[in-house]
Order: sequence, then C-alpha cells, then structure tokens
Amino acid sequence: MNKRIAHSTLSSLIAAALAGCGSSTPSADENPTIAPYACNTNVTEQSQQLRIYQVMVESFIDGDPNRGHGTGYGTSHHQGDLQGIIDSLDYIQSLGVNAIWLTPVFASVPINGQDHWADRLDATGYYATDYFSIDPKFGTLETAKALVEQAHARGLYVFFDGVFGHHKENVVPSPTGKLPVGSSNPVSYPESLPFYQEVAAYWIKTLRIDGWRLDQAYQVPLDAWQDIRKTVDEASQSVTYVNHRGETVHPLGYMVAEIWNNENVINQAGYGPQGAPGLCSAFDFPVRYRLVETFAVNENSNGGKGGSWLAEGMDLHRLYPDHARPNLMLGNHDLVRFGDLLQRGNIAEPTDDQYWQRHKAALSFLAAYTGPITLYYGDEIGDQVDDFAEKVPGDICAIQGLCDDHVARSSGKIDGVSTTLNTRQRDLKAYVTELMTMRAAHPALSQGERLNIVANDKVYVDRKQNDQDAVVYLVSTTDASQQLALEADTLGSAGDLIDLQSGERFSLSSGHYNVPLNGFEARFLRIASPVQPAVDLTAKALTVTGTGRMAMCDSPTVNEQGPVSKPLYVVGDFTDSGWKHKANRQFEYKGQNLYQVVVSEQAGSFRMQYASQDWSPQYTAEGLELRPGQETPLTAGSYGKDTAAMLPEAGRYVWSLTFQDNGLPDAVMVSKCE
Repeated sequence: MNKRIAHSTLSSLIAAALAGCGSSTPSADENPTIAPYACNTNVTEQSQQLRIYQVMVESFIDGDPNRGHGTGYGTSHHQGDLQGIIDSLDYIQSLGVNAIWLTPVFASVPINGQDHWADRLDATGYYATDYFSIDPKFGTLETAKALVEQAHARGLYVFFDGVFGHHKENVVPSPTGKLPVGSSNPVSYPESLPFYQEVAAYWIKTLRIDGWRLDQAYQVPLDAWQDIRKTVDEASQSVTYVNHRGETVHPLGYMVAEIWNNENVINQAGYGPQGAPGLCSAFDFPVRYRLVETFAVNENSNGGKGGSWLAEGMDLHRLYPDHARPNLMLGNHDLVRFGDLLQRGNIAEPTDDQYWQRHKAALSFLAAYTGPITLYYGDEIGDQVDDFAEKVPGDICAIQGLCDDHVARSSGKIDGVSTTLNTRQRDLKAYVTELMTMRAAHPALSQGERLNIVANDKVYVDRKQNDQDAVVYLVSTTDASQQLALEADTLGSAGDLIDLQSGERFSLSSGHYNVPLNGFEARFLRIASPVQPAVDLTAKALTVTGTGRMAMCDSPTVNEQGPVSKPLYVVGDFTDSGWKHKANRQFEYKGQNLYQVVVSEQAGSFRMQYASQDWSPQYTAEGLELRPGQETPLTAGSYGKDTAAMLPEAGRYVWSLTFQDNGLPDAVMVSKCE
C-alpha cells in the first residue's frame, strides 16, 4: 500500500510493521478450549499451482475515458479502470498465468476539504469508505461482474485486495449495519471482526471472486484470521460458477498475506504456530530480497550475491509451520522495478543484453519455485521508469512520483492495447509465457520436493520431483560461461536429461552429465528415468561457535571507559525488538576495546546494525554479511546498509564488537554460547 513517504529501506518497513503488530499475536495455548481452524486442504493443493498477475488498477490501462482518478502516486496516467483490465484479458491470458490480483477497487469518498495528498491516497483504494461498492472512478458493479466472468471464461482466477486492518475515517456501514470499531488505523479486534467477515463473504457471493490478497495482514490478530478464513471457505462453498472447461466449480477461496518482514515475524504475525494456523499463505519477502540481491541489487544498492545466498533463503523455509505456503514475487506496487534496480546498481541498461538476460534468470527462479508465484504487471516485458535509478530525496520524490515505494506504479504497457512492444520486450514476454506454460505442465516445479544439488558463487542447482515428474533447475549467477559436471547419483537419474525448452539431450558419461551454462542462463532439464537421489553431497555442518575472546559468553564487565563514548545496541528485525534499541541488546564494555552482549535468539535470517540510540555512530559488517563463529571486519554503517546474519539454530548468542584505541571500528562476531 502507499505510505505517503518512501520506504527506502527494508529496515524502516520492518520497524513500521512491528509497530503495527503490537503484542496481539496469540500462542497456541491461549485459547485451549477453541479448536484451531485448519487450512483447507483443497485450497492449499490448488494454490501451489497459482501463477498470479498483479494489476495496480489506477495506473494500469485507461479503458473508459469517462473513468479514472486523474491523480495518484507514481508516474502513470492515473486513468486506470476496470474496463482497461477487461481490454487486457487476452494479453494476460497469453502469458500463461492463471490468476489476476487487483489492488483495491472499493469506493474511497473524499472528505470535505481534504488536500491533494489525500486525493492521491484515495486513488490507491487502500483507505476505503464503502467496502460494499465499486469505486465509480474505476467502473460499475456491472463492469466488475463482467471482468470476473470474462476472466473465469479464460481460466483466470480473480483475487481482490482486502484491507481488513484500517480504513478511511468516513467509512459507511455494511448492508447489515455493521461498522469497524475503534480507531481507523488500525481498527480494534475482535470488535471489528463481524464487519470484515461480511466484507470477505459479500464479494465472493456477489461476484464469485476467488479470494483475497491481505494488505498489512499483521494488523489483524491470528485468531481473527482463523475466523475470516472460515468465513471465506464457507462463502466459497455456498456459490458456484462455470469455468473455462465448462465445469461448475466453487470459487477457490485463496488468501495471501502481505507481511513485509523476515521469516520469524511472518510466522508470528501471519502463519501462527504449528497446528494452529492463522493464515495459510504469505508473500515470500525474504526470498524476494535474496533474489534481487543475486541478479541485481536491492533498493539500497546492495547486491553481488550468488547461488549460496539463494539456497540459504530457500533453506530457511524450514522455519515455517507445515501449513505455510509462501508466495514468491519479483516486485509489486511498493517495490522498485527489477529493471530500475539493474540501473541503480550500475549493472545494465535496457540497451544492454545483460539487462534482458538477468531478467530471464530472475524470472526463471520464480518458475522453478515450489508454491504460488506472482508477477507484477510489466515484469514480463522488463519494464522500467525512464530517468529513474538513483534514490530521489524524500522531500521531492512524492511530488515527482519517484519515491521508491510507488515508482513502480507506472502506466501499463499492454501489447495491442496501450502500446506496441519492441523486439526485446516481445522476446522476454515470449520467454515468460514459455516459463509459465512449462510450469503448468510440470508439477515438479510448483509442487515438487526440493533437493539443492549445487549452490556457490557461480551457480544454483535444484532437483524437483512430484510423483514421477522430476526436473533439474539450473541458473547461472555469474556473467561467465561454465561447464557443470552433475553426478547422476546425486541427481537421482538413471537415463538422459532432456532440456524442456530446447529439446537437447544430455547422456550419462562416467557417472555424470556435462551441462554447459552461459552467463545468467537458466535451464530446466527433465530427468527421463528418475531414481532415488543420493544424500545431498553439498550439505555441510554449519559452524556456529567461534574461538577466542570474541566468542566467550562469560567475559566480566569492567567499570571503565572504552574507546566508544555512547552505549551501543544490536538493533535489527528481531521479533523481540523490531528495530528498537532494547536494554537486553545493549553492549557492555569488557575491557581491551571489546564490547559484548549475550542474547537468546531464534533461528533465522536477520538484518541489523550496531548503533547508539541516536544512530550516531552506527556500524555494520564489511560486505554486509556476518557468519556465526567468524570474525568479520567492522565498518561504519549508514541508512540501509544492514548486516545480514543467518543463525541456523536457536540459543544464546554473544554479539561482540572490537575497536581500535582511537575509536575506529575493528571487528564483529556473533557466536553461539556452548
């Protein structure tokens, strides 16, 4: 959603998210007499195959000259409407996707005397007035019904955007007279639950929509999500429509949460504990950041990662409960487009071959991902915003439409509707269609059990299998060509490997396959004769405990002044602090220029800096990555230059900083206490 200010770092987003979460997340034991409402098995199974195309309605396509807000955030025409989406359905269907997610389409009535910034916010739809009416600037109820029916006739599910945690101050009652309770942002639960249950059911029954994307899902407590899920399931089972195959079906009832944070916070605020699910699917923001940091840079220009970085992120899915179904995307309406990130990192321009090849590499990773995936409109043609790459100062970016949190809301470029694609755009679109078609035909990709075969600075290789459908996915994370020798035993292959795109065959030779891979090239190789694979030979025991004084957890605190005058803290996206300076994370001086703090940590990947209360000074690890048990140079930090640290197991850890006598940073380590 639009935040009125640029979210230029993941750090600020996490802080905002945690501020909204409060302490409303219940444990599995808080209501022992209430049986948890399980995730719907049918929805879970079908959602694995989702290939969603996201549309930002106000910025997408102007299909009706009498509709449109004429204002909004970003650089688009701001005249988008429902008719424009209808006009684009043939194009969307041609991509091989099977679902559409629309940003909010409900009426947002201006408040008397509101300023132009409020008008812009109304255009996004994220602060609705009437949850039970279509915004007349987008279209009518009849147009919305036609959109859903025509999408269904093309084999496309339709998802609306559910804002169930906040609203505009002039919100109107539901048809049965219900209203949300408490403040407008966030609302109060459980008092507001009946109102939002009515919203969730109304549009499923009225238009036969197939579910909801859930904005700022952390604003709603887990027990309320259980109730809303049950409402959505019941509403979906109460109505039917005829799909593209002529079958009478129920709406899918899929729900996917926006919780912009790390795995542990997504668990805490969204999925809930094992056996007591809150929600069953959430966007995979952690892997999205790893994806852009591997093939481009993130919004803070940090990148240069390799296949091991991707593998680590995928391996962290083990932190999720069994009912979790993460949904991976490359971008959305709140993120910078991948093409602009390539330019921000001084990696490639649209005139360069590598611009397009890196797009293909990143999009191939989505195609190979186990679970639902989402494409943001324009991803399929390598879209970008002209003259935007560097961060625009916050005091002027909103006026120009160039803030990081809304710059991707550019005008939709739909071939044959609003534009004519150039040769490179058509080529990338054809590649995306090929990927989506291949994903639909091979359940190993969307539903298969994943075994990582190789992950290093140059390449990422997974084996995926579902029943007898087995595929090897390879993607280069470097611009250099390479020759891979893949062991047949490790791959679990007793015959040829067949390239699903080119048809090329690779035969066994002395127990392995020789597969060439060009720079940032991806390949999907079908295993013609799958057998049980050998144990993953790349798996290694992770070191979590270091050596020396920086790894000692019982060093006594000394009563003397060290080289740093202000108290320092470990400040990051930990669930117990959320980018706040907490007393239990304050370093103590141990003498000889060493500062330490011992903290009980969860397993997971975290981002942090080491900073005073006023963020001056602040420090970060050199290379912005810290491995447990390994001493790493410490350097001056800055806004958005966060250290990433993966703690493979829960326990007590000691964080250590050393400085030179003159106060200059020296080294940092995190080590598990024995």
